[in-house]
Amino acid sequence: MATKKTVPAKKTTAAKKMTKATLVLLVAEKMEITKKQSVAFFDLLAETAIQETKKNGEFTIPGLGKLVKAQRKARIGRNPQTGESIKIKAKTAVKFRVAKAAKDFIAPPK
Repeated sequence: MATKKTVPAKKTTAAKKMTKATLVLLVAEKMEITKKQSVAFFDLLAETAIQETKKNGEFTIPGLGKLVKAQRKARIGRNPQTGESIKIKAKTAVKFRVAKAAKDFIAPPK
């Protein structure tokens, strides 16, 4: 009779990331609202952030940061495989700038 080898479980060093579902549940419990209302809040927040950033160029979430539309100029780049110079067109990018208070709390200055 053959014996079974047991393989130890992989250890993860990073903590689990918070998913949308766990965030919705946390807010629902803290605010004493239903999960459905919590989901509706996050959907409205995301929809509003996207619309306002597109229309006005920025959307601020106080204490957290802001979404900002940034214009990138056309430039000359390089194909890493061939080394050939290529033209990269101008484009609009979206950036998230973290608020100073949040940044200092998460990673305090030395």
